[in-house]
Amino acid sequence: MEFNKTHKSYTVKEATIKLMQFCAYRDRSHKEVEDKLREMKMIPAAKEQIIIELMQEDFLNEERFARSFVRGKFRIKKWGRIKIRQELKFREISSPIIKLALTEIEEKAYLQTLEELAIKKLNTTKEDNPFRKKKKLADFLLQKGYEANLVYDKVNSLVK
Repeated sequence: MEFNKTHKSYTVKEATIKLMQFCAYRDRSHKEVEDKLREMKMIPAAKEQIIIELMQEDFLNEERFARSFVRGKFRIKKWGRIKIRQELKFREISSPIIKLALTEIEEKAYLQTLEELAIKKLNTTKEDNPFRKKKKLADFLLQKGYEANLVYDKVNSLVK
């Protein structure tokens, strides 16, 4: 193990500019920014100063991050509300902001996506036994983060 590895040290100004670029690339959560500052080995006072500046300059905005996260995970990965909520909690986003961000998903689009996912999975499931088919479909949709009542209603309406 090498002990003489040089670690680049940053001034507050350099670190702030680097983090502005980091946040400008895509919306970031406070946790991601704090992790980056820890990686840069910044002292607590500097971390606080940088985070405040990022927020004042609107590079760091938790609500904007949560809203874009919800839109992206729903539209691209087709995640359900439960999985999205868990991921946002993991990123230490507060409950009120999570609740607000989830309003980005329109109910009609949500149910339509659930339907499309269910039909697609049903068409690719090579199972003849209707009970096993239902279980596979339900497990898949639950794993995607959709609510159990919606999943079971959908499964029962599609698999006879």
